[in-house]
Amino acid sequence: MTVDPLSWLDERAAERVDAGLRRELRARAPEAATIDLASNDYLGLVRHPEVVEGAVEAVRKWGAGATGSRLVTGTTTEHEQLETELAEFVGAEAGLVFASGYAANLGAVTALAGRGALVVSDAGSHASLVDACRLSRARVEIAPHQDPVAVDRLLSRRIEERALVITDSVFSADGDLAPLAELHRVTRANGAVLLVDEAHGIGVRGAGGRGLVYEVGLAGEPDLVITATLSKALAAQGGAVLASARIRAHLIDSARTFIFDTGLAPAAVGAALAALRILRNDPGMAARVLDRAAALARIAGVPEPDSAVVSVVLGEAQIAYDAAQACVARGLSVGCFRPPSVPEGTSRLRLTARANLTEAELATIATVLGEVLAEARARRRVSA
Repeated sequence: MTVDPLSWLDERAAERVDAGLRRELRARAPEAATIDLASNDYLGLVRHPEVVEGAVEAVRKWGAGATGSRLVTGTTTEHEQLETELAEFVGAEAGLVFASGYAANLGAVTALAGRGALVVSDAGSHASLVDACRLSRARVEIAPHQDPVAVDRLLSRRIEERALVITDSVFSADGDLAPLAELHRVTRANGAVLLVDEAHGIGVRGAGGRGLVYEVGLAGEPDLVITATLSKALAAQGGAVLASARIRAHLIDSARTFIFDTGLAPAAVGAALAALRILRNDPGMAARVLDRAAALARIAGVPEPDSAVVSVVLGEAQIAYDAAQACVARGLSVGCFRPPSVPEGTSRLRLTARANLTEAELATIATVLGEVLAEARARRRVSA
């Protein structure tokens, strides 16, 4: 009798269905029929004419692809211009662009840690940082969420010569902020380096959207490394590491996701450059994002957030999933976070604010969320 070596896939799929954790891909139309509270287009720039033209012009000039690794044929003058302008914007000495934010985190952590090093990661760090820890071959310790005292204790007890502390600046599920000033203080006191993922900070926090690192006065510190994505506030795709010139040089020599990956496509570079320039010329955009986030929180009946992320915890995965589908049916697209993205029992709707949400859209959102959340919270009370 032939044994199916992949029969376990069907078993896992059935388990996910029973737990309300089955995921599906759904193609969207080019012109959305719903109000978007699900994407990370925080500044509402993904369809901005200047951003679109930036992408189109780059394609006309360079073609559709980067053609190879950036060390071979994949670097253009626009790549270097984006690195210069992005580093200057956040107050770093230098920048290095990667093909994605995920690749930037993998490349930076693995290149700055390695065997014989200690990595201390916040318990709420993004999946890309978690995977970077696993690949780093360093000893990894997980510190409780937002706990500089625990980080200090782990660093002070280390036997390794080198140490790297990693954290998001704005955590993607709850939208809460890392205590960066305190983390940097204990990191420096212990002779370690702090790496901060500003994926959800740039464009939202700090003067003119320069990020939380800039906001707390740590921009340009030599023992601090920023990683970032170009796919959220900057409306494109790709990632970057923003740090000292010597860290940039080290990554070019040793970051495997830089050395062996095809360079970021010219269209993404052109779009990100255009978006960055729009943000730089309109520094009030970041404040508008936070204003709209506060409005969404009031509508949802949750505390005012510190970022563009408004998290509405509903408990069971199926309740959250059904609530998200009910929103879509009423013309509102929302995020639905379930395990493993969040801990068991904390499945939620994740609403993301946009700087260009209109008053009319907010009124519609209030009506839809009022209905959907009332139903979901009633179900939660019954199941408790």
